[in-house]
Amino acid sequence: VQLQASGGGLVQAGGSLRLSCAASGRSFSTYAMGWFRQPPGKEREFVAVIGWSGGLTYYADSVKGRFTISRDNAKNTVNLQMNNLKPEDTAIYYCATKNRGTAWNSSRIGDYDYWGQGTQVTVSS
Repeated sequence: VQLQASGGGLVQAGGSLRLSCAASGRSFSTYAMGWFRQPPGKEREFVAVIGWSGGLTYYADSVKGRFTISRDNAKNTVNLQMNNLKPEDTAIYYCATKNRGTAWNSSRIGDYDYWGQGTQVTVSS
């Protein structure tokens, strides 16, 4: 599976952005998909994950109520709608495929196999 993230940019606090992750590979619809982010000078952290069918989602507390993860298996894409952005949301955002051996909603980096290249999100105050 190859992943390509896009949609990042510069936005003012309170604004919105929509990230997309395009996947190649026939088995995309069988993977749970996650979004992670890496703020400047910090470790990569979990943001959200969506089950293979799209019916189940799980969020980090820091983004709950502001971010929405969704997927379109017909188009092999997973999206992250980010509303009410805050300066602390500034980070490089990565999409990743969840491996099948652990809980579908795992937030552990090691439970994700394939990673996109990342897209920069900058939120100004």
